[in-house]
Amino acid sequence: MYALRIATDATVRDLNLPFADAHSAILEHVGSADAVDQGTYHQRALMHIHGNGRMLSLPQNLAAWALASAWRGTSLYPLAGPIVVTGRTAAGDVTALDDDVVQHVQAVAQTVRDTLSEWRARPPASNEAAIGELLAYAARDVASGR
Repeated sequence: MYALRIATDATVRDLNLPFADAHSAILEHVGSADAVDQGTYHQRALMHIHGNGRMLSLPQNLAAWALASAWRGTSLYPLAGPIVVTGRTAAGDVTALDDDVVQHVQAVAQTVRDTLSEWRARPPASNEAAIGELLAYAARDVASGR
């Protein structure tokens, strides 16, 4: 089953998860021995998030946060650690990703990498300005299907 892994450095890696035991493979890819939360931010996608990532002080995942926030249309709580994105059936089950969702993930992750690089030379005026800028770019990427 085709899925994507978003690392905390905003890189995206293709995954081929087994249909029979996708949950175990997801646990391995998010780095958790037992706890994975599922976030539904898009009707045809699931984000699989380390269940204890914030308590363990895993690094924030800005690309996954920007993507989830763009899908929801509002700034969400921070997401931590590597995140696996799979497709979601109408019944809520895990399935392969659709092409348009793959494009959203890849576009937003690329935008986050580019923006972070630009910020090294031109830092944002404040945290609020940074959040607003990332959210605007991610919303553009999702809306345009870029």
